[in-house]
Amino acid sequence: MLLRSLAVSRSEFEAGTGWQLKPEGACQGDVCIPLSQPPRDPVDVAQLAKDMGMPLAAAPEHGLWALGPASIGSRALVSAEAPDLRLPDLDGREFRLSSLRGRKVLLYAWAPY
Repeated sequence: MLLRSLAVSRSEFEAGTGWQLKPEGACQGDVCIPLSQPPRDPVDVAQLAKDMGMPLAAAPEHGLWALGPASIGSRALVSAEAPDLRLPDLDGREFRLSSLRGRKVLLYAWAPY
């Protein structure tokens, strides 16, 4: 979920993550994660990310944050390092992801299936 602020409406958080904020915690189906504070509107995304074990990548100098999926059962990536992808750019020249090493990068993937 891409964010322009760490305070979002409850409905925006729920629609963007698939988690419902209830008095018993953040719930998805039969799974509920207890929260340190009762959910409020607007939602404190940083606190919820901490409570739920969701990664939160920050680029506040650009007014951007990216909230990742919850890692129930500790099934999260151990590093944020991507493989060195090589793809053609718009002019057909090879572009290497490693050319951006040391910079914050957002990868957006789309599949038509």
